[in-house]
Amino acid sequence: MMAATLSGCIGGGGDRPELPATTFVTTREGPGEEYIIGPLDSLQIFVWRNPELSAKVQVRPDGRITTPLISDMPAVGKTPAMLADDLKIALGEYIKDPIVSVIVENFSGTYSQQVRIIGATEKPASIPYRANMTLLDAMIAVGGLSEFAAGNRARLIRFDKATGRQREYKVRLSDLLKNGDTSANVRLEPGDVLIIPESMF
Repeated sequence: MMAATLSGCIGGGGDRPELPATTFVTTREGPGEEYIIGPLDSLQIFVWRNPELSAKVQVRPDGRITTPLISDMPAVGKTPAMLADDLKIALGEYIKDPIVSVIVENFSGTYSQQVRIIGATEKPASIPYRANMTLLDAMIAVGGLSEFAAGNRARLIRFDKATGRQREYKVRLSDLLKNGDTSANVRLEPGDVLIIPESMF
């Protein structure tokens, strides 16, 4: 029922468009979008020549971190470079011209940078998006389709930044995973949601 409601909200009844096929391995690897720090990310804060101010911290569920001399610094939604600049300003009250680096050691990311797979799969999950990720990569991460999955009736929901609306696409998971149809492999984007229904019989 929830899936039906979601489908109705996104618009459509009719045939959903398909995304263009992609290769299993890209000929030229390229960087993805800048990484945005998310809740539960593990960060290494390094303050040059001030080891007592350096720390390894985890972003709290409320999106903030606490380091020596600084409490409740907002971290979620910033790039590592942006957070380093904010820490530099805050530490500037205590030491002269601090040099700060932020290294992300354990990635969770924001929801807008994750790919979520729900429904008839072996282990529904939310996985961090990786540059050049494809549909096959995501399905391997969740263990493939369940026994009763209707893979060719799966839907991919994607937020279109240009229009500010969600769009829904048809994906052919059974063709890809069971029949080895390479034309069914498509490129994923950060924030994609894959919904896999169960077969009715």
